[in-house]
Amino acid sequence: MNKDVRFNIFDSHAHYDDESFNEDLDDVIKTIMDNGVIRVLNCGSSLEGAKKSLELSQTYEIFYTALGIHPENANEWNEEVADWIRANKDNSKVKAIGEIGLDYYWEQNPPKEVQKQVFRAQMKLAKELNLPVVIHDRDAHKDTLDIIKEFPEVKGVLHCFSGSVEFAKECLREGYYIGFTGVVTFKNAKKILEVAKEVPLNRILVETDCPYMAPVPYRGKRNQSDYIEHIIDKIAEIKGSTAEEISNITIENTKSLFNVK
Repeated sequence: MNKDVRFNIFDSHAHYDDESFNEDLDDVIKTIMDNGVIRVLNCGSSLEGAKKSLELSQTYEIFYTALGIHPENANEWNEEVADWIRANKDNSKVKAIGEIGLDYYWEQNPPKEVQKQVFRAQMKLAKELNLPVVIHDRDAHKDTLDIIKEFPEVKGVLHCFSGSVEFAKECLREGYYIGFTGVVTFKNAKKILEVAKEVPLNRILVETDCPYMAPVPYRGKRNQSDYIEHIIDKIAEIKGSTAEEISNITIENTKSLFNVK
């Protein structure tokens, strides 16, 4: 580890299967490891992305994977995809079903009823396989919460949280964790700062959603896991804690949710 590393990092949500890493993935992973990143959960979005994510977890020791179909790709979902996930459930690197959920922001996404049907099918699969879920929710808070409540046995994280304090409290009551990205470092991010103040320390996860959502001072650039340092610093400031304490707590939270030893 780099002697300048201040604390360790568990990136609870990344997409290193993204084509933006095609040219320099090995170099990026060496850099993040040198800078204190000890674990990464890479999340599938499409079937191809899920397969690549699984490959990454076999190639790099620090990588784990979540397998699932993102709402924008809901039309890909079928029983063959479900069977492929079932076939990989005993792989020690498979830790969750995800990234699943609802996205009503983009008009070109599949119809809402299709998204809800596929979300429910993957929640049902998570219950069957006894795995946590990684949930994407954009402009779909009520429907997301309604479906979460249909599956009380399933727990997980609302990743890249974008809802209100009240919505966060509802999710916490259902046993979920809240995932914070680089958005907490943005100047116009008043709503997520209020959420961060209210969410108890034992329910906070930190994530990049890389290559997206890079925190200040890297906003607008390709994101990578060691940049979580700036997210941890901001949460420590909000909570009146130290960055090292937030690092330790978020690592333990992520390990607990995803059953990482």
